[in-house]
Formats: sequence, C-alpha cells, structure tokens
Amino acid sequence: MTMAPRLRKAVLTTHVATSVGWLGAVAAYLALDTTATVSQDVPTARAAYVAMDVTVSYVIVPLALTSVLIGIINALGTSWGLFRHYWVLMKLLLTLVATGVLLLEAPTVDALADRAASGADPRQLPGTLAHSIGGLAVLLAIIILSVYKPRGMTRYGWRRSASTRPSLSATR
Repeated sequence: MTMAPRLRKAVLTTHVATSVGWLGAVAAYLALDTTATVSQDVPTARAAYVAMDVTVSYVIVPLALTSVLIGIINALGTSWGLFRHYWVLMKLLLTLVATGVLLLEAPTVDALADRAASGADPRQLPGTLAHSIGGLAVLLAIIILSVYKPRGMTRYGWRRSASTRPSLSATR
C-alpha cells in the first residue's frame, strides 16, 4: 500500500528532519563528550557531563525513537518497501542497532552526570567517546545508504516484483 503524495511527503519530511536532527545531536554530544574527557577544568568537565545527560535524555533518545518509527512508516508506505531492497534493510538494521546501543548506554550517561554533579572529580570519570564516535559513524553510514541507494533486491523483493509484473502469456 502506498501513501497519497501529500502524506508521503509529510512522512518523508518528518523522517529526514528527525534523522538529521539525530545526527546533529550526536555531533553536539561528541563535542561535549570530548570536552568532558579531556578538560582539566573541573567546572567545565562537570558541566559537560550534565549537558551530555540532558542531550541524551531530551534530544537524542526522542529523535532516535521517532526516526525509527517514522522510517518504518515511510518504508511501508512507499514502493521501496521495508524488506524489498538491501539498502533499506541495512538502514533498518543499522538504525535498530544504533538505537539499541543508545538505549543501553543512556543509563551510563545518567550515572556519569550524577557522579559529576555530586562532587566527584569529573576528570576521573571514563567518558563515552567510543560510543559517541561509533554512533556518529553508524549514522553517517545510514546517510550514505540513503543517498546512494546501492542496487540489489532481497529474495522477498524479487518475489514481490515478479508477482506484480504481468506474465508474458497474459500480455499476448
């Protein structure tokens, strides 16, 4: 089932906005994470940890969850489908992995912010740079798949396209 053109454009616009917002928020988070990890100034490091928690809780997680939901709706409502093309399937899998890791990492960020705010020396806290860099890399890979759309249909896609094409005997 495909969506009407106006609805499809609204869904696509929402998906692009939430996805790009997620990428931008992760880039901002990476800047805060770098500051928290390398700063020798205690108030700066402490503020960075607290800002990281706010960014994850109120920006990154909501954008990630919305992007996943709207992306699935977008795929199901267009001719691309959710399981027809490898690039769409890879985007879905990468997005689900990134969201899963994010949801698992969010309590760690909250705990680091609590420790930094409670008076612990934030310069002794571990930071989350590996997750920040990894998350940014995965989101960039998803964008590359969205733009380049590498060819290749899944077996399901081949079966669906074969079942919707008229057979040669029917067209004669």
